[in-house]
Amino acid sequence: MKIAYVRVSAVDQNEERQVEALQKHGIDKWFREKVSAKDMERPQLKVMFKFVREGDTIYIHDLSRLARSTKDLLDIVEELTEKKVHLFSNKESIDTSTPHGKLMLTMIGAIYEFERTNLLERQKEGIAIAKRNGRYTGRKEVDIHDFGAYYERYQSREITKSALAEELQVSRPTLDKLIAKYEAGKDWKR
Repeated sequence: MKIAYVRVSAVDQNEERQVEALQKHGIDKWFREKVSAKDMERPQLKVMFKFVREGDTIYIHDLSRLARSTKDLLDIVEELTEKKVHLFSNKESIDTSTPHGKLMLTMIGAIYEFERTNLLERQKEGIAIAKRNGRYTGRKEVDIHDFGAYYERYQSREITKSALAEELQVSRPTLDKLIAKYEAGKDWKR
């Protein structure tokens, strides 16, 4: 099945330019969205992901209509690949059902990985210089007053780990560290 995903960033923008460019592909099903790509909640994109099946092809006008960033694009393509769904982008002439299209996405991925590695290396160097100059203290440790009461609620299955993390306003990895520290018997404020 040929499926089109059309997105514009604002309610007052018109998607007709994208629709017109994609009509030549004989689209069977359309998913249209008026939401910024920066927004993590793209309901029609989620509905489309649930709708597509093996052998389908998703048509987009250009890659920026589908993804917020290169990493987002690669995550989306990986999900589509797992479902054996192809992606076709008009503007970039990328078709993941062809070796050339797969190569283009691999190159995009390599560039992203290179940029990410360089960023992390610069970050490490900056932290080392700040430490040497006495300006880096690291992240402040999370301190939860009366964590024991929260821990008991979690242990008695009164609350799930996700719900507890949300209640304490910490990430799941941070909650895991708090639990490990508590179980190790470290000092806690009570």
